[in-house]
Amino acid sequence: MFLGTYTPKLDDKGRLTLPAKFRDALAGGLMVTKSQDHSLAVYPRAEFEKVAEEAAEEARVNPAKRAYLRNLAAATDEQHPDGQGRITLSADHRRYANLSKECVVIGSVRFLEIWDAQAWNDYQQAHEEDFSTASDETLRGN
Repeated sequence: MFLGTYTPKLDDKGRLTLPAKFRDALAGGLMVTKSQDHSLAVYPRAEFEKVAEEAAEEARVNPAKRAYLRNLAAATDEQHPDGQGRITLSADHRRYANLSKECVVIGSVRFLEIWDAQAWNDYQQAHEEDFSTASDETLRGN
């Protein structure tokens, strides 16, 4: 499981060092893709394959899901962390997520999210009250 909040810096070459505690889970390859709220998602390759397979199955009969699948596939980049645990984020990914030098990597259970630090701070402030007042039913999805 991917949990926690980390604050790596993006270097001048567009490289980001992944949190050390997740490197073993990502050593076999990972997929970086655009995610909601102008963040990036980082999936272990096997987990991404499951997500993509589900999307592909549903896309066969649903035009909105077909559009989602096309965007997902077109926006995904396979990466292999280097010996120091760094990945290179494409210029398109950096632009989409409006990444500056200051980044935040958060665990989202099945994957990691990469945010610009200010965007993450703004998101947290906007949604903090939603979290603190969420009922048990909301948290369970009922």
